[in-house]
Amino acid sequence: MDRTELRALLDAVAGGELSADDAEAALGTAPLRGFDDLGFARLDTHRAVRTGDPEVVYGAGKTVDQVVTLVDALSRQSDRRPALATRLTDEMRAAIRSTFADAVVDDVSRCARLGELPPAAGDVAVISAGTSDEPVAAEAAFVARAFGASVSRVVDAGVAGIHRLLGDYEVLDSADCLIVVAGMEGALPSVVGGLVGTPMVAVPTSVGYGASFGGIAALLAMLNSCAPGVTVVNIDNGFGAGVFAARVARRIAGR
Repeated sequence: MDRTELRALLDAVAGGELSADDAEAALGTAPLRGFDDLGFARLDTHRAVRTGDPEVVYGAGKTVDQVVTLVDALSRQSDRRPALATRLTDEMRAAIRSTFADAVVDDVSRCARLGELPPAAGDVAVISAGTSDEPVAAEAAFVARAFGASVSRVVDAGVAGIHRLLGDYEVLDSADCLIVVAGMEGALPSVVGGLVGTPMVAVPTSVGYGASFGGIAALLAMLNSCAPGVTVVNIDNGFGAGVFAARVARRIAGR
Protein backbone atom coordinates (compact mmCIF):
# COMPACT_ATOMS: atom_id res chain seq x y z
CA MET A 1 0.00 0.00 0.00
CA ASP A 2 1.23 3.49 -0.83
CA ARG A 3 -0.11 6.95 0.04
CA THR A 4 -2.36 7.09 -3.00
CA GLU A 5 -4.00 3.80 -2.07
CA LEU A 6 -4.30 4.90 1.57
CA ARG A 7 -6.02 8.13 0.53
CA ALA A 8 -8.40 6.22 -1.76
CA LEU A 9 -9.26 3.91 1.13
CA LEU A 10 -10.01 6.83 3.44
CA ASP A 11 -12.08 8.58 0.76
CA ALA A 12 -14.11 5.39 0.31
CA VAL A 13 -14.87 5.28 4.04
CA ALA A 14 -15.77 8.98 4.08
CA GLY A 15 -18.05 8.52 1.09
CA GLY A 16 -19.83 5.54 2.59
CA GLU A 17 -18.52 3.16 -0.06
CA LEU A 18 -16.49 1.12 2.45
CA SER A 19 -17.17 0.21 6.06
CA ALA A 20 -14.77 1.05 8.84
CA ASP A 21 -14.34 -2.68 9.53
CA ASP A 22 -13.34 -3.37 5.93
CA ALA A 23 -10.91 -0.45 6.01
CA GLU A 24 -9.38 -1.76 9.23
CA ALA A 25 -8.93 -5.17 7.62
CA ALA A 26 -7.29 -3.60 4.56
CA LEU A 27 -4.86 -1.73 6.79
CA GLY A 28 -3.93 -4.81 8.79
CA THR A 29 -0.64 -5.38 6.97
CA ALA A 30 0.21 -1.68 6.61
CA PRO A 31 0.37 0.77 9.54
CA LEU A 32 -1.23 -1.59 12.08
CA ARG A 33 1.45 -4.27 11.64
CA GLY A 34 4.02 -2.74 9.41
CA PHE A 35 6.05 -5.72 8.20
CA ASP A 36 5.77 -9.20 6.73
CA ASP A 37 7.83 -11.71 8.74
CA LEU A 38 9.41 -14.17 6.30
CA GLY A 39 11.65 -15.79 8.91
CA PHE A 40 14.95 -14.72 7.34
CA ALA A 41 13.74 -11.15 6.75
CA ARG A 42 10.99 -8.80 7.87
CA LEU A 43 9.71 -7.07 4.75
CA ASP A 44 8.64 -3.48 5.39
CA THR A 45 5.02 -3.22 4.24
CA HIS A 46 4.53 0.28 5.65
CA ARG A 47 7.38 2.11 3.88
CA ALA A 48 5.29 3.33 0.95
CA VAL A 49 2.80 4.92 3.34
CA ARG A 50 5.60 6.70 5.23
CA THR A 51 7.76 7.77 2.30
CA GLY A 52 5.68 7.29 -0.86
CA ASP A 53 8.03 4.56 -2.09
CA PRO A 54 7.94 0.82 -1.26
CA GLU A 55 10.83 -1.27 -0.01
CA VAL A 56 13.27 -2.60 -2.62
CA VAL A 57 15.13 -5.91 -2.56
CA TYR A 58 18.93 -5.44 -2.49
CA GLY A 59 20.31 -8.66 -3.93
CA ALA A 60 23.96 -8.45 -2.83
CA GLY A 61 24.75 -10.86 0.00
CA LYS A 62 21.46 -12.76 -0.26
CA THR A 63 20.83 -16.26 -1.60
CA VAL A 64 18.91 -16.86 -4.81
CA ASP A 65 15.98 -18.37 -2.90
CA GLN A 66 15.84 -15.41 -0.53
CA VAL A 67 15.70 -12.93 -3.41
CA VAL A 68 12.93 -14.86 -5.20
CA THR A 69 10.90 -15.11 -1.97
CA LEU A 70 11.32 -11.40 -1.23
CA VAL A 71 10.37 -10.31 -4.74
CA ASP A 72 7.29 -12.52 -4.62
CA ALA A 73 6.22 -11.13 -1.22
CA LEU A 74 6.92 -7.55 -2.31
CA SER A 75 4.84 -7.97 -5.46
CA ARG A 76 1.78 -8.74 -3.32
CA GLN A 77 1.91 -5.38 -1.55
CA SER A 78 0.57 -3.11 -4.27
CA ASP A 79 -0.85 -3.10 -7.78
CA ARG A 80 0.26 0.50 -8.30
CA ARG A 81 4.02 0.03 -8.11
CA PRO A 82 6.24 -2.84 -9.31
CA ALA A 83 8.32 -4.97 -6.97
CA LEU A 84 11.93 -3.98 -7.58
CA ALA A 85 15.20 -5.82 -6.97
CA THR A 86 18.72 -4.45 -7.52
CA ARG A 87 22.31 -5.74 -7.61
CA LEU A 88 21.28 -9.16 -8.81
CA THR A 89 23.84 -11.81 -9.74
CA ASP A 90 23.57 -13.83 -12.96
CA GLU A 91 22.00 -16.69 -10.98
CA MET A 92 19.46 -14.39 -9.33
CA ARG A 93 18.40 -12.88 -12.65
CA ALA A 94 18.03 -16.33 -14.19
CA ALA A 95 15.90 -17.48 -11.26
CA ILE A 96 13.62 -14.45 -11.49
CA ARG A 97 13.17 -14.98 -15.23
CA SER A 98 12.24 -18.64 -14.75
CA THR A 99 10.00 -18.06 -11.72
CA PHE A 100 8.02 -15.01 -12.85
CA ALA A 101 6.82 -15.04 -16.44
CA ASP A 102 6.03 -11.32 -16.46
CA ALA A 103 9.26 -10.16 -14.82
CA VAL A 104 11.34 -7.52 -16.59
CA VAL A 105 15.03 -8.25 -16.07
CA ASP A 106 17.83 -5.92 -17.17
CA ASP A 107 21.25 -7.54 -17.37
CA VAL A 108 23.11 -4.23 -17.73
CA SER A 109 21.65 -2.58 -14.64
CA ARG A 110 21.44 -5.93 -12.82
CA CYS A 111 17.89 -5.02 -11.80
CA ALA A 112 14.49 -6.66 -12.14
CA ARG A 113 10.91 -5.58 -11.62
CA LEU A 114 7.69 -7.49 -11.25
CA GLY A 115 4.48 -5.65 -12.05
CA GLU A 116 3.39 -2.75 -14.21
CA LEU A 117 5.19 0.57 -14.21
CA PRO A 118 3.35 3.52 -12.66
CA PRO A 119 2.29 6.43 -14.87
CA ALA A 120 5.28 8.70 -15.46
CA ALA A 121 5.28 12.02 -13.62
CA GLY A 122 8.11 14.44 -14.33
CA ASP A 123 11.27 13.79 -16.29
CA VAL A 124 14.66 12.56 -15.10
CA ALA A 125 17.65 12.71 -17.47
CA VAL A 126 20.52 10.32 -16.80
CA ILE A 127 23.86 11.43 -18.25
CA SER A 128 26.80 9.05 -18.25
CA ALA A 129 30.40 9.98 -18.97
CA GLY A 130 31.42 6.75 -20.70
CA THR A 131 30.35 3.26 -21.66
CA SER A 132 32.20 1.85 -18.65
CA ASP A 133 29.84 3.81 -16.40
CA GLU A 134 26.79 2.22 -18.02
CA PRO A 135 25.94 -0.39 -15.32
CA VAL A 136 25.57 2.34 -12.69
CA ALA A 137 23.78 4.72 -15.06
CA ALA A 138 21.44 1.94 -16.17
CA GLU A 139 20.65 1.14 -12.54
CA ALA A 140 19.79 4.78 -11.89
CA ALA A 141 17.56 4.92 -14.97
CA PHE A 142 15.82 1.62 -14.16
CA VAL A 143 15.08 2.72 -10.60
CA ALA A 144 13.94 6.23 -11.52
CA ARG A 145 11.40 4.85 -13.99
CA ALA A 146 10.16 2.21 -11.53
CA PHE A 147 9.79 4.97 -8.93
CA GLY A 148 7.44 6.92 -11.16
CA ALA A 149 9.41 9.35 -13.34
CA SER A 150 9.93 9.30 -17.09
CA VAL A 151 13.58 8.85 -18.03
CA SER A 152 15.74 10.28 -20.80
CA ARG A 153 19.29 9.13 -21.46
CA VAL A 154 22.45 10.87 -22.65
CA VAL A 155 25.28 8.36 -23.01
CA ASP A 156 29.03 8.63 -23.53
CA ALA A 157 29.17 12.38 -22.95
CA GLY A 158 32.39 12.66 -20.94
CA VAL A 159 34.60 15.72 -20.78
CA ALA A 160 37.20 14.22 -23.12
CA GLY A 161 34.76 15.10 -25.92
CA ILE A 162 32.70 17.90 -24.44
CA HIS A 163 30.98 18.66 -27.75
CA ARG A 164 28.97 15.46 -27.29
CA LEU A 165 27.44 16.87 -24.11
CA LEU A 166 26.73 20.28 -25.63
CA GLY A 167 24.78 18.60 -28.41
CA ASP A 168 22.23 17.48 -25.81
CA TYR A 169 21.90 20.81 -23.99
CA GLU A 170 18.12 20.89 -24.42
CA VAL A 171 17.79 17.56 -22.60
CA LEU A 172 19.82 18.89 -19.66
CA ASP A 173 17.88 22.12 -19.50
CA SER A 174 14.36 20.72 -19.83
CA ALA A 175 14.56 17.83 -17.33
CA ASP A 176 13.11 18.15 -13.84
CA CYS A 177 16.17 16.46 -12.32
CA LEU A 178 19.52 15.22 -13.63
CA ILE A 179 21.58 12.19 -12.66
CA VAL A 180 25.18 12.63 -13.79
CA VAL A 181 27.33 9.49 -13.64
CA ALA A 182 31.11 9.57 -14.03
CA GLY A 183 34.27 7.77 -13.00
CA MET A 184 37.93 8.61 -13.65
CA GLU A 185 38.42 12.19 -12.37
CA GLY A 186 34.66 12.76 -11.97
CA ALA A 187 34.60 16.14 -13.74
CA LEU A 188 31.34 15.75 -15.66
CA PRO A 189 28.92 16.92 -12.90
CA SER A 190 30.89 20.16 -12.46
CA VAL A 191 30.65 20.84 -16.18
CA VAL A 192 26.92 20.10 -16.26
CA GLY A 193 26.39 22.21 -13.16
CA GLY A 194 28.02 25.14 -14.93
CA LEU A 195 25.75 24.79 -17.96
CA VAL A 196 22.27 24.45 -16.44
CA GLY A 197 20.46 25.11 -13.19
CA THR A 198 18.51 21.86 -13.23
CA PRO A 199 18.50 20.02 -9.86
CA MET A 200 21.24 17.42 -10.05
CA VAL A 201 22.57 14.40 -8.22
CA ALA A 202 26.07 13.22 -9.11
CA VAL A 203 27.13 9.58 -8.97
CA PRO A 204 30.84 8.71 -8.79
CA THR A 205 31.70 5.29 -10.20
CA SER A 206 34.56 2.96 -9.40
CA VAL A 207 35.78 3.18 -13.02
CA GLY A 208 39.35 4.36 -13.50
CA TYR A 209 43.03 3.54 -13.23
CA GLY A 210 44.94 3.01 -10.00
CA ALA A 211 44.98 6.58 -8.70
CA SER A 212 41.21 6.75 -8.96
CA PHE A 213 41.22 4.54 -5.83
CA GLY A 214 38.06 2.68 -6.77
CA GLY A 215 35.99 5.82 -7.24
CA ILE A 216 37.29 7.86 -4.31
CA ALA A 217 38.95 10.37 -6.65
CA ALA A 218 35.66 10.93 -8.50
CA LEU A 219 33.75 11.14 -5.21
CA LEU A 220 36.07 13.79 -3.81
CA ALA A 221 36.00 15.76 -7.07
CA MET A 222 32.20 15.84 -7.01
CA LEU A 223 32.08 16.79 -3.35
CA ASN A 224 34.52 19.62 -4.08
CA SER A 225 32.71 20.78 -7.21
CA CYS A 226 33.07 24.46 -8.04
CA ALA A 227 29.60 24.42 -9.59
CA PRO A 228 26.94 25.22 -6.96
CA GLY A 229 23.99 22.93 -6.39
CA VAL A 230 25.72 19.59 -7.08
CA THR A 231 24.54 16.92 -4.64
CA VAL A 232 26.45 13.63 -4.45
CA VAL A 233 25.62 10.03 -3.54
CA ASN A 234 28.03 7.25 -2.67
CA ILE A 235 30.30 5.44 -5.13
CA ASP A 236 28.33 3.34 -7.66
CA ASN A 237 25.04 4.19 -5.91
CA GLY A 238 22.81 4.41 -8.96
CA PHE A 239 19.89 3.20 -6.86
CA GLY A 240 20.09 6.09 -4.41
CA ALA A 241 20.40 8.60 -7.23
CA GLY A 242 17.42 7.11 -9.05
CA VAL A 243 15.21 7.34 -5.97
CA PHE A 244 16.24 10.93 -5.25
CA ALA A 245 15.73 12.10 -8.82
CA ALA A 246 12.35 10.39 -9.18
CA ARG A 247 11.11 12.02 -5.98
CA VAL A 248 12.20 15.45 -7.20
CA ALA A 249 10.57 14.90 -10.61
CA ARG A 250 7.33 13.60 -9.10
CA ARG A 251 7.10 16.49 -6.69
CA ILE A 252 7.66 19.05 -9.45
CA ALA A 253 5.10 17.35 -11.71
CA GLY A 254 2.59 17.26 -8.89
CA ARG A 255 2.71 21.01 -8.57
